[in-house]
Amino acid sequence: MSAGPDRSALVECVANVSEGQRSEVIARIAHAVREVAGAYLLDLHSDAAHNRSVYTVAGPASAVAEAGFALTKAAIREIDMRQHRGVHPRIGAVDVLPFVPLVGADMELCVELAHEVGHRIGDELETPVYFYGEAALRPERRRLVDVRRGEYEGLADLIGSDPARTPDAGPASLSAAGAVAVGARRPLIAFNVHLRTDDLGVARAVARAVRASNGGLPGVQALGLGTARPGIAQVSMNLVDLEATPLHVVVARMRTEAARYDVELAESELVGLTPAGAVLAAAAAALGLSALGPLQVLELALAEAQAATSPQR
Repeated sequence: MSAGPDRSALVECVANVSEGQRSEVIARIAHAVREVAGAYLLDLHSDAAHNRSVYTVAGPASAVAEAGFALTKAAIREIDMRQHRGVHPRIGAVDVLPFVPLVGADMELCVELAHEVGHRIGDELETPVYFYGEAALRPERRRLVDVRRGEYEGLADLIGSDPARTPDAGPASLSAAGAVAVGARRPLIAFNVHLRTDDLGVARAVARAVRASNGGLPGVQALGLGTARPGIAQVSMNLVDLEATPLHVVVARMRTEAARYDVELAESELVGLTPAGAVLAAAAAALGLSALGPLQVLELALAEAQAATSPQR
């Protein structure tokens, strides 16, 4: 009999929470994660216009699963979706809770974690759960955009009457906390590019041109959104296939598409963390190098040497 996935393997959970304005609430949710032994809150990114925070948690699988549940419990206690306003699509207090394989982990483990945590959220927190990505139980729920269609308000109207919106776990009714999309996926980069225009139509046109579903760049998901900054609109992206479309290719295509409207790019923004290889590939392209490996970077080479000579435990 198989022993099953190794629960000590390292995984990541990138929770997207529907609160980006109230610092005290953001801090209390972070505290719930830090209370879980073995789980590390590596990054916390908040955006007031999106009214959204992204918590990046990593560690051994069992600890990260517990942290994902603790974060969800804290967010449900704190956030009333009936009062929530923001430019980013969302269906609940914890909008998205994906598990991502890291060192020693595979997708089987992350699917197991997603189902385990999702059923706990449904049963113990009485909150509807939809499984997406590699954890989806129905093919029409693999894509997050399909799970999120209609957002919180649309889901509230349909969850109890439309069989297509029946949750995978938890009650078929919506409370003030909304629903949670729990999934398993490969690493991705959440990457925003700001445009020097306040014309939302331009941002949407550029997003349409670069996203894969409209024939743009492979592995690119994109939305044109407004921002709180005067004269700035945003293209908010998830880059889900970094081999097919590296960071520097996205930026170059964005610049070309924006130029069609006589618009220049402003700064870019990383949301959460990014794999080192993606940054090194972008740096190599900017510098005209054929390649740039981690051992060509002083600090990374030193870390590798230290790891190689440290005593095994």
